[in-house]
Amino acid sequence: MAGDTPDSKAPSPEPETPSTAACNGAPDPNSTETVHPAIEGGHGHGKAGFLALAVGAIGVVFGDIGTSPLYAMREALHHSRSGGSAELAVLGVVSLVFWALILVVTLKYVVFLMKVDNKGEGGTLALTALAQRAVGQRSAIILFLGMAGAALFYGDGIITPAVSVLSAVEGLRDAPGLNGRLDPFVLPIAAGILIGLFMIQSRGTASVAKWFGPITAVWFLTLAGLGLFHIFDDISILRALSPHYGVLFLIDNGFLGFVILGSVFLAVTGAEALYADMGHFGKAPIRAGWLVFVLPCLTLNYLGQGAMVLAHREARENPFFAMIPEMIYWPVLILATVATIIASQAVITGAFSLTQQAVQLGLLPRITIRRTSETQAGQIFVPSVNSLLLVGVLILLLFFQTSSALAAAYGIAVTGAMFVDTLLAWFIVRKLWKWSWALSAVVLVPLAALDLVFLSSNALKIPQGAWMPIVLGGGLVVLMWTWTRGTGILTEKSRRDSLPLTDLIAMLQTRPPHRAAGTAIFLTSDPEVAPVALMHNLKHNKVLHEKNIILTVQTADRPRVPESQRAEIQVVSPDFKKVILHYGFMESPNIPRALSVCRRMGLKFDIMSTSFFLGRRSVVPSSHHGMPLWQDKLYIFLMRNAANPTDFFHIPPGRVVEMGTQVSV
Repeated sequence: MAGDTPDSKAPSPEPETPSTAACNGAPDPNSTETVHPAIEGGHGHGKAGFLALAVGAIGVVFGDIGTSPLYAMREALHHSRSGGSAELAVLGVVSLVFWALILVVTLKYVVFLMKVDNKGEGGTLALTALAQRAVGQRSAIILFLGMAGAALFYGDGIITPAVSVLSAVEGLRDAPGLNGRLDPFVLPIAAGILIGLFMIQSRGTASVAKWFGPITAVWFLTLAGLGLFHIFDDISILRALSPHYGVLFLIDNGFLGFVILGSVFLAVTGAEALYADMGHFGKAPIRAGWLVFVLPCLTLNYLGQGAMVLAHREARENPFFAMIPEMIYWPVLILATVATIIASQAVITGAFSLTQQAVQLGLLPRITIRRTSETQAGQIFVPSVNSLLLVGVLILLLFFQTSSALAAAYGIAVTGAMFVDTLLAWFIVRKLWKWSWALSAVVLVPLAALDLVFLSSNALKIPQGAWMPIVLGGGLVVLMWTWTRGTGILTEKSRRDSLPLTDLIAMLQTRPPHRAAGTAIFLTSDPEVAPVALMHNLKHNKVLHEKNIILTVQTADRPRVPESQRAEIQVVSPDFKKVILHYGFMESPNIPRALSVCRRMGLKFDIMSTSFFLGRRSVVPSSHHGMPLWQDKLYIFLMRNAANPTDFFHIPPGRVVEMGTQVSV
């Protein structure tokens, strides 16, 4: 691919509209840290206390990892040499699951990575923005890692709803008194539940989200209760808490033991949600929820499954549903299904949030994002992403048909995303925290090695279905790379061909044009050059408004920008002013609302006599410079399907004037 290294300060899709790029320079020493609604210590979210935040975190953060007991133990036992019938296999699998929860979830995420936050926010893209700030310059490596992590999360977002809901509905096959009569309906029921889940996304989840925490808490208590009930089937299962049984099991199974680690990893899928949802609830409630409640409940359940299989070896075929007493089978089955729906909802919402961040950071074109709540900033709906996820989930159900087959595709996207988190953390501890090479290596090399072990084990599942998230992720990386690269080329070309704003102002003072009453606001990504819309207005209409504002929107490397730092006004001449609006990568730009802040800062204009001028560029492919021709065509396709800037920036349509020009990329 020809051209310079991609600029991680990726500009707007169309250079003559405001930039939605990350400002990845060094942090401003005069800036104040954004105060997030979820304050550390549990006093955030208005009157909600620490306990309310912890319960809320249980519903959103731990839903995915809470549904793992439905299939993780079963898959790991099935892949052992004995098929799960040997005592060492049972003890070894339980031991490996327990220590995976300790090493991956507790040590890596709860103890370490939750300290690596971007103004209280976590997640791959938040970490990417922080790493860019840490190195103090534009880094193609960090940008690529961020793209890879985001792409893998979308892969996880498709697989999680499919495998979770299907694994719960498959409980109908073991339901007492039915003798398998509902087997043919398992797949249609799962598909119906998932279709219904995606169809209600446009209505928002604010009205039902308050029940997510309590319902999931009941689910975890049910897991603990079932586990405690069956531990006494063979109390010797407590031996599995010793790591040496896991080691002996791996040695006994040889290379097959390495393969089994991929199934063991299913027990910790969802661990990355601890980090990604940190900003919604705060560190302390999430840590307390995990250490005090979720981890003990999961441990008890896995121990109970192991004890039951030791006492009744036939239970290894489906240990979770085998441990449910007949009298409460249907209530637990219904609760399991609801728990998987909540876990799926959390992943879908996470995909919406990730899309918003990717658009703001310039990794994706403008996409229509709707707010489903006037009071909760995180309640958004992205129609295009919702439709693509639904199609992907249904294709998975039709292609794989069982949760066991889906489990083969599950894991590699999550392990890949976890490995990306570790690599990004390296830049932060070295450059921002100023750790020495030795200390950085002591902490991060073992974590990276653990990630690589699980990643390699899951890679062995590629022929069985793990190729799917890899192909999907690779396609998304190509799409994001094309968008950032094409936008950078287009902006650089526009900058070379444009007239500096100061030169234009000097020319206008020498030969004044006809003046029109009112204010003209010209939206542009580069406030240093004359916007195309301004040049066309002068060339074709031969007029200049009495007041002219050059407006640029910039995305900071932090999640939110306080209202006091929203606008920056610069007087260029008596007729021209520059206005720069600053937004965090988790905020949606709203220009009319921001202009009201500018009015309080002394910017005088009458909105009823103000026109917004947008420069719309028609891009044609070029085979002589920039990107390969196929990538040019992909970039043009993305541009044509990007959301209208008028809608994206919430500008009143009746006050917008668009002027176009043609440019090659």
